[in-house]
Amino acid sequence: MTEEVRLRDVEEADLEVFFAQEHDPEAARRSRFTPRERESFMTHWTTRVLGDPTVHVRTVTVDGTVAGNLVAWWEGSRRFIGYWLGREYWGRGVGTAALALFLDLEKTRPLHADPFAGNTGSVRLLEKHGFRRVETERHGEDEHILLILDAGR
Repeated sequence: MTEEVRLRDVEEADLEVFFAQEHDPEAARRSRFTPRERESFMTHWTTRVLGDPTVHVRTVTVDGTVAGNLVAWWEGSRRFIGYWLGREYWGRGVGTAALALFLDLEKTRPLHADPFAGNTGSVRLLEKHGFRRVETERHGEDEHILLILDAGR
C-alpha cells in the first residue's frame, strides 16, 4: 500500500464525515447498524464518545483525508473496540494499517469486538490482528461474533 494511513485526535469537522459514513446504505447493511438522526448522532459523539475520558478515539486519515474512526470504550467490565471506515477505503489495506496503529496505542487487554456475523471482512480484519472467536451473541434479530484479543497481543 502506498497510501499513508495515520491516526490523529478527532476534530469537530470529522463528525460530519463520520455522520455521512454512518448513513452509507451499504455500510449500514454490512454492520447491521441503524444510522442515527443528526441530533442523536452529534449528541452521542459529543457526550458519550468525546465527552467520556475513558473512551479512546482516533480519526483515521489516508494521505491527510478523513477515512473513518476507531474507538475503544468500556461496557461494564469489558473493553470493546469498534471502527468505521468510509466505503471508498474498503479493500485497500486501510483498516489493516489503522487497526495495527490503534492497537499499539490501546493497551487494555483483553479487548473485545462483536461485529455482525455477516460482516466477514470485519471479522477477518480482527482475526488478522490476533482476535479470537469466543462465541456468538444475539443483538435483537442479528447474530454477532464475540472476539477477544488476549494479553500479550
